[in-house]
Amino acid sequence: MPTVAEPAPLPVAQARAGAPEAWRVLFRRYQLPLYAYLYELVRHEQTCLDLVQETFIRAVRHLGTLRDDAKFGSWLFGIAHQQCLQHWRKSGREDFVGDDLPDVVAEDDGPDQILIRFEQAVEMRAFIARLSIPQRSVLVLYFLEDFPLEDIARVTGAPLGTVKSRLHHAKRALKKLLEKTS
Repeated sequence: MPTVAEPAPLPVAQARAGAPEAWRVLFRRYQLPLYAYLYELVRHEQTCLDLVQETFIRAVRHLGTLRDDAKFGSWLFGIAHQQCLQHWRKSGREDFVGDDLPDVVAEDDGPDQILIRFEQAVEMRAFIARLSIPQRSVLVLYFLEDFPLEDIARVTGAPLGTVKSRLHHAKRALKKLLEKTS
């Protein structure tokens, strides 16, 4: 039975030493997950791209403060989370609602299935957008980014119990919203 190869360890130490190739590897690994996370929060493509860029700029400047290289991912998402909060404070707004939607088409979908998936995606994004920012953030990190609760606590700067509570309340709120539309 063939074995699945383990992913190569991240070159955090080399990046700390200033190796450009190490930063390219880290950027390729985290660019899309950061974008997906931030997009779910700000719902505006250009703002999201700017925040991803600002996150990596801060990471380059402050990589020396990272104590455990294995925690690079949650550390980077923590920077992104703080960049997002800072952006909202500067703009005086807590929320943005964008019209962009992800591609929801599977290869074997017919036109009717495509329309149904598109409508479901629109509806779910609208429900998620109605959650508070702390609940939305925890929900996205947990379900879309597959972060463990401990890492979400590090990213958001909230105690583990608070993260669990926010996740619970976010799921309950989504359930209520879904029940109202049924």
